[in-house]
Amino acid sequence: MNNRIIFGLAGCGVLFALASAYIYGQQKPPLPPVFSPPTNPYASGIYTNGIVESYQGSGENINIYPDVSGRITQIDVHEGDRVKAGQALVVVDESVQQAAVAQQQHQAEAALAQLQALKAEPRKETLDVAAAQVMQAQAGVQTASDTYEKQLHSYRIDPRSVSKDALDSARDAVQTAQANLHYARRQYALTRAGAWIYDIHNQEAQYNALEQAYESSNALLQKFTLRAPADGVVLAINTAPGSYVSPQGAYDSYTQGSDPVVVMGQPQGYLSVRCFIDEILVSRLPPADRIRAQMSLRGVDVKIPLEFVRIQPYITPKIELSDQRQERVDLRVLPVIFRFKKPADVAIFPGQQVDVYVGEK
Repeated sequence: MNNRIIFGLAGCGVLFALASAYIYGQQKPPLPPVFSPPTNPYASGIYTNGIVESYQGSGENINIYPDVSGRITQIDVHEGDRVKAGQALVVVDESVQQAAVAQQQHQAEAALAQLQALKAEPRKETLDVAAAQVMQAQAGVQTASDTYEKQLHSYRIDPRSVSKDALDSARDAVQTAQANLHYARRQYALTRAGAWIYDIHNQEAQYNALEQAYESSNALLQKFTLRAPADGVVLAINTAPGSYVSPQGAYDSYTQGSDPVVVMGQPQGYLSVRCFIDEILVSRLPPADRIRAQMSLRGVDVKIPLEFVRIQPYITPKIELSDQRQERVDLRVLPVIFRFKKPADVAIFPGQQVDVYVGEK
């Protein structure tokens, strides 16, 4: 009885194993791909990857860095905004620089006021005082002379009427009064002549130095506001109020590197594609007048023909996805720039990676 049970269970196990092997041995038909992989449309096309950029006549996206360091206090635009040349984008804390500019402005204004005062000399009121002092000195001479003449006349009539000391004192008083008159006239002439030309030149030099210092400080103050260098579209703002920025840019915690504070592009119907041709494939590039290319978007079955723009004639180290120049790579590439008209029914943005085949007409 036990043997029958054992043989029955063994038979069931064999049947289950055969059924499992049959079921799992069946090959399921593969699922259709979500999108077709890029294919080479040319007989001997070169494959490369590219990055979409805003279209510029030369160069690439406009990367804006501050000339000064500090905390961001204000952001006046949003990503996607169209801006005009000179429009304020981002403001760095400028409170300390504003105080320095105000101080230097007041110093320059004080120096200018002093210069104008020197050039305005002689002041009428001061000249009137000097003239009155001359008249007073003249009156003093007249009084002293009359007194001396009277005493001298009396002495000549009767020497005993005036002592010799009194007569000498009267004569000395006349000489003193004449000296005072001479001094008053010289003082009047000096006052009438106005400021000394060397004092004016010295004050002019001081004013010019302070004015230039003020203009320099004010020019530095303007650099605390980042402005659009040209008409365009704000593509990215890589900072926030309260964040610290420097001439190296804004720190990106994801890449652990520095990014431009603001990235701008041109508001045109075209976009660029910057392709990186492997240095070992550069010799296979067709002549510039016969280059053609096709771009494939990742994730969709969209292929867009590209128009050749130019070759950047300088082979550089390839930059990986982190876009950090400190990466050490052995591969070097030649940048080739194409452009295409932005389609209305497909979403394409600067910074997007695409697949490109470069061929020959």
